[in-house]
Amino acid sequence: MTSADTPETLTLIDAHSLIFQVFHAIAAMTSPAGLPTNAVFGFTRDLMALRDRKPTYLLAVFDVSGPTFRDALYAEYKAHRSPMPDDLSLQIPMIYDLLRAMNIPILGKTGFEADDLIATLARRGEERGLDVVICSSDKDCRQLLSPRVKVYLLRKREYFDEASLLKDWGITPSQVVDYQTLVGDSVDNVPGVPGIGPKTATLLLQQYQTLDNLLAHVDEIPGKKKENLKASAEIIQLSRKLVRLDTEVEMPLEWDAWRLKPWDSPKLYELFRTWGFRGFADQIRSELPATSLRQPAPTPTAHVQGDLFSGQVDDQPAHASESAPSWQHDYRLVHTPEEFADFMKEFALQTRFAVDLETDDLDPLQANIVGIAVCWQPGSAWYLALRGPAGDVTLDPALALAQLKPILENPAVPKVNQNIKFDLQVFRTNGIALQGVAGDSMIADYLLHAGERTHNLDILAEKHLNHRPIPITDLIGTGKKQLNMSQIPCAKVAKYACEDADVAFRLCAKLEPMLEEAGFKRGSSPRAALYDDVEIPLIEVLADMEYRGITLDCARLYKMSQEMERELAGLEQDIYKLAGRTFNIQSVKQLREILFQEQGFKPSKRTAITSAASTDQETLEDLASQGHELPKKLMQHRKISKLKGTYVDALPALVNPRTGRIHSSLNQTVAATGRLSSSDPNLQNIPIRSEQGGQIRQAFLPAAGWHLLTADYSQIELRLLAHYSGDEVLRQAFLDDRDIHTLVASQVFRVALGDVTKEMRRVAKTVNFGVIYGMSAFGLAQRLEMSKDEAEGFIETYFGQYPRVLAYQDELLANCRKVGYVSTILGRRRSINGIRPRTSYKARNQPEREAINMQIQGSAADLIKAAMIRIFHRLRGEGLQSKLLLQIHDELVLETPPEELERVRALVQTEMTQALADRLQVPLGVDVGVGANWLDVQ
Repeated sequence: MTSADTPETLTLIDAHSLIFQVFHAIAAMTSPAGLPTNAVFGFTRDLMALRDRKPTYLLAVFDVSGPTFRDALYAEYKAHRSPMPDDLSLQIPMIYDLLRAMNIPILGKTGFEADDLIATLARRGEERGLDVVICSSDKDCRQLLSPRVKVYLLRKREYFDEASLLKDWGITPSQVVDYQTLVGDSVDNVPGVPGIGPKTATLLLQQYQTLDNLLAHVDEIPGKKKENLKASAEIIQLSRKLVRLDTEVEMPLEWDAWRLKPWDSPKLYELFRTWGFRGFADQIRSELPATSLRQPAPTPTAHVQGDLFSGQVDDQPAHASESAPSWQHDYRLVHTPEEFADFMKEFALQTRFAVDLETDDLDPLQANIVGIAVCWQPGSAWYLALRGPAGDVTLDPALALAQLKPILENPAVPKVNQNIKFDLQVFRTNGIALQGVAGDSMIADYLLHAGERTHNLDILAEKHLNHRPIPITDLIGTGKKQLNMSQIPCAKVAKYACEDADVAFRLCAKLEPMLEEAGFKRGSSPRAALYDDVEIPLIEVLADMEYRGITLDCARLYKMSQEMERELAGLEQDIYKLAGRTFNIQSVKQLREILFQEQGFKPSKRTAITSAASTDQETLEDLASQGHELPKKLMQHRKISKLKGTYVDALPALVNPRTGRIHSSLNQTVAATGRLSSSDPNLQNIPIRSEQGGQIRQAFLPAAGWHLLTADYSQIELRLLAHYSGDEVLRQAFLDDRDIHTLVASQVFRVALGDVTKEMRRVAKTVNFGVIYGMSAFGLAQRLEMSKDEAEGFIETYFGQYPRVLAYQDELLANCRKVGYVSTILGRRRSINGIRPRTSYKARNQPEREAINMQIQGSAADLIKAAMIRIFHRLRGEGLQSKLLLQIHDELVLETPPEELERVRALVQTEMTQALADRLQVPLGVDVGVGANWLDVQ
């Protein structure tokens, strides 16, 4: 309870206002099931912040669908407002679920806007002696300001009060309605008095105090303003009614029921997990009893209708949670020769086990093995201590590894672990070629839940085993005081490492039946299984590629960096000259002043949070297209700065000092489509269209005296579109090896093949790929720099020429809505919700675009992975020295000695064109190039 000296507080959330803000301010996000979540995420973040302020009452007020009393007054009220974007409307039911789980009352009333309820509640709160805080960006709420009522600007985390109003508009709260009546509101389509803008309205109200007094002395107003005021008598009366908030809405005032309550932790935790909000889930998890972790997520509600007062929320009783079984275990530390001998007697008899390494470095190429944990039955594990702090007894590393080597290198004995690729590489660094990799719990969960953001061991243990493993920070700490694993007492490491091996073993045992049921694991079917025949064999391929790395010409990049530095300096001088003064080019605030205040450019868009003029790339492109030189120079400066910072200066620092090569990590469990991702560094985003982007590729080299060989699938996604759609024209074009973009251009523009121009082909190419990604007419118009109507015409013509493509997409979406997922050529699945019963290519929502993209891009990922495995095994099986180095989307990069060049060229061509060929209705094309570096390949 608050003390007598501290007033209770009422916080009112203008829900739709806040939701729209965060939707436009936060980049697109999706849940594991493919639903958009950026607005839910932003709204959650803000609710957390508001709850932390510990208000006495916290209420969320919504607009309710249907006409209000203002629509009856003026049919054109809010007539220009665009409908809610589909990707936002899908999130509204999720936000209602969030509020219910947080026990925040939801209010709304048919016939009134949320602002009217906020106004009524603010006044009733004042009368009750409450301090009222209104969370809204709507300036209508300024008429409610008083000593007890303030507006809280969430984005700025600051209050707007009577003093703020006087500073901003030069008026008092009692004058806000009159001010808005004079000025009007273009957003809500409220008419104002012609010729009277904000400054004039302020001056008039400062002189005459009220609008009524102003009208009584209208003859004193000089010139055109007097005529406009007299002519606007009806408009003034109407607008005043439209802008004035109703402070007398009839509603039950259930103050006791509205008091802030603790949230429903289990329900909230499951919602956050369902949406992929890991950070928020971690915040809630500490509040949960162990028995609550598996509570099912609530079913999303569709929408809210009618009155939404506190007692009306749909509070279903929680499902009973399953009791968590106790984590029975027998973990043994092995650190003497006698203990090791006993361990080896049992270990030699095992036919399957999990093996997990503890190391003194996260870089597998430089890591020493601190210890090895082994588990071959649930609840039992052994930790072989090879290194430890001074005073701890450990095994002799060389002797222990020598005895373990025959079993670890035996391909007939299956091995599993979580992220076993790391262990495979560390073993290789320490002289052991681990063979027999048969399972990986991280990859297993990824295949079953491709949309999840993470598949780390702790998350999987909680999700599948209802167990929280020991956090690594309990051992090594954090920050500057963090220890190396070899500095931790062996007994403490043993418990941690054994648990990891035990969890990985149990996870694989639990997930494998699920994989088999889903068709990902070999059962009775002779068909290739995604888990057994693609993802698990790929681990060895990727480990070898990462271990090999690729040579980087650091001298070339250093020279390029110096050239860029000089170019940037020249551009800066040009920019200062065009701007008329020096300024910090990296400062958005200073750039905004230069462009829109001093140069007088008109902003084409504004930021969603502060409504300030935007200085983003799109704005600069728009200004540059109008012929302005300054934005062109700024764009050049940004482009070069990004290339220099991200690649030219950063890449040399990532060269491994031992190998002299870059060793990028290739990740199997990041992209929901099944594509590999690259990190540390990310080599998949190196630009190739610009000259300088190409020069960066020129710095990637083969071994001395060798060649780089690149092999790129030709138009693979369009070939897959032809395969899946069954369009005979597209299929025949690929069978005849014709240029698909020229063919489409001839049909879209209705000209002969020989009359297709480069520009026509460019348009057709953009349309071709746009169709795959579900691009809208608006998106296509932006890409092609044409009007939306023209772009829409191209898309309509395309689907008119290729009706099977549109039919295929509609069928895919209908099936996805029915079964809840989309499958690829090898059966890879991604769960996607949010597909509408009726949908059109003219306005696909985010889940629909992702569904269309998933089958094509996911199948392309299946294909190149299958090709990589074939190439890797042929190179090794035929004793060739050539090696796979990189995989970039649909391209493979290898290095080969001169004597193997022609043989490897033919081998790669064959294996890439034959991979999954028996499943495809179109032939595969591969472009192979050879050169001295990654750019100069022919």
